[in-house]
Amino acid sequence: MAKVNTVSNVWTSQDVPPQLHIGWVDWLRVIARAVPLIILVFGGLIVLLLVRLFERPICGVGRPVTPYITQFVCRGAFILLGIRFKSVGSPMKSGGAVVANHASWLDIFALNARKRIYFVAKHEVSAWPGIGWLARATGTLFIRRSRTEAAEQVAMFKERLGVGHRLLFFPEGTSTDGLRVLPFKPTLFAAFFDPAIRDQMALQPVTLIYQAPEGEDPRFYGWWGDMEFGPHLLSTLAAKRQGGVTVVYHPPVQLSDFDDRKTLAKTLENTVRAGLDGHSHTKIS
Repeated sequence: MAKVNTVSNVWTSQDVPPQLHIGWVDWLRVIARAVPLIILVFGGLIVLLLVRLFERPICGVGRPVTPYITQFVCRGAFILLGIRFKSVGSPMKSGGAVVANHASWLDIFALNARKRIYFVAKHEVSAWPGIGWLARATGTLFIRRSRTEAAEQVAMFKERLGVGHRLLFFPEGTSTDGLRVLPFKPTLFAAFFDPAIRDQMALQPVTLIYQAPEGEDPRFYGWWGDMEFGPHLLSTLAAKRQGGVTVVYHPPVQLSDFDDRKTLAKTLENTVRAGLDGHSHTKIS
């Protein structure tokens, strides 16, 4: 049984995968993967911050160099984890928005590995220990979902779009087990219909498809509800065999072709869901 908590807006399921029992051999795999991964992530962050010292005063909100560092780190993370990465289709080259289904903390690595994007997250994330700091360093745009701040959001979106940024949204508003796509929330698209940016907006739907390691629960990489990050990370690091992730880029749509946000949200939702249904049984090689 699965449902969305209407108060916390979190997707939950009473049927969760059993926790992986980690023996001493598994701990060796954890160490063998974790140590180089930590060096890669935090080493990349140090380089990014150093480059940003010069990039910020010269380019302002534009980031012509540092996104390449983020992309390198995310590609390398999959290699170190042993998770196979594959992409299908072509990422759009112009600025605009990217919308995807949300299944795991691994989504951040998967979406950055092929194309340089900037996440849009709720303002509360900026205060999360560790994660908030990493998000700010990589150019995440934080917003408050409030009508009173709609004009400020439009201004921020317009500024980012003006320098060619591609902004990434998770319109489901929560993560799932990776086997389904929840209804997209139309309210997330409201700011894009402002006349100041509507005519220049393109949106690309993207489907994330995870393949569990052979013999494991199909939801192995899913991270949702009140599942803790630490145990999930350990299970991923300790896996004897790894699975894979496929990122499917669908053709972009033009915002000017839609009369209202509900129709837009439903169209994008159907495209992302069709991608999951069409590739969910495809072997990742």
